[in-house]
Amino acid sequence: MRPRDRQEKMLTWLAQHGTVSVPDLARFLSVSEMTVRRDLRALRDERLLARVGEGAAVHMSAEELTFEVKSRLYLPEKQAIARLARTLIEPDMTVAFSAGTTTWAVARQLGEFQRLTFVTNSTNIAMELQQQGWSQIILSGGNFRTPSDALVGPFAEYTIRHLYTDLLFLGVHGLDPDQGISTPNIQEASIDQAFIEHTRRVVVVMDHTKWGIRALAHIAPVERIDTVVTGEHALSNGHMDTLRRRGVKVMAAPFGGDPVGGTMHG
Repeated sequence: MRPRDRQEKMLTWLAQHGTVSVPDLARFLSVSEMTVRRDLRALRDERLLARVGEGAAVHMSAEELTFEVKSRLYLPEKQAIARLARTLIEPDMTVAFSAGTTTWAVARQLGEFQRLTFVTNSTNIAMELQQQGWSQIILSGGNFRTPSDALVGPFAEYTIRHLYTDLLFLGVHGLDPDQGISTPNIQEASIDQAFIEHTRRVVVVMDHTKWGIRALAHIAPVERIDTVVTGEHALSNGHMDTLRRRGVKVMAAPFGGDPVGGTMHG
């Protein structure tokens, strides 16, 4: 396994557990503790870890990973999801994007379209669209919040609640068939709710790790979702059939290999 692939697996493990011992990581990856410590130092040097202790404990910098870190996880899967999700777009649509790395992946796939208008509370997505040459981009105002680089607060909500869109690509932290979709951040939940209330069609884009997760802030029940676009690795869980029985269309994007490895291309 390449060092970068191994380090991304470490970030995934840490995202789920927060704190873990070096011996546990070594067993998980089937490598030596020396290799684990070397990779952790590399991640610390890239500022992807807040601190690597001298002992066995490793601590993430925050409970929610930054946009930079999350954008490097499950890259082939997110790219496949983006390719499938873009087939839902039609000319002359007004398309909304919530903040997130999977929605950002969709935005990176839109160079071939024409006559689209965009609404987003993500500075990363707005910049990506601008770099592709799009001019009809509405970026909500609001307070700039990390780690997801989203614009939130009353000014952002005011903008979203005064606009209507044809299609919303919504990123989420978790989707539970009983509890609905959720996020760790209360302010982002309010923005996402405004997006949902002012669009004709809600498309949740999410990798396979989001299934069955319940985060702090509830966004909406599954009945408010029209379509879920996810990776083929989600086919092994029973949640997809539950959603389909409740009227939600589920689309699984095929891709080859380990969902953690590889690189994203525009």
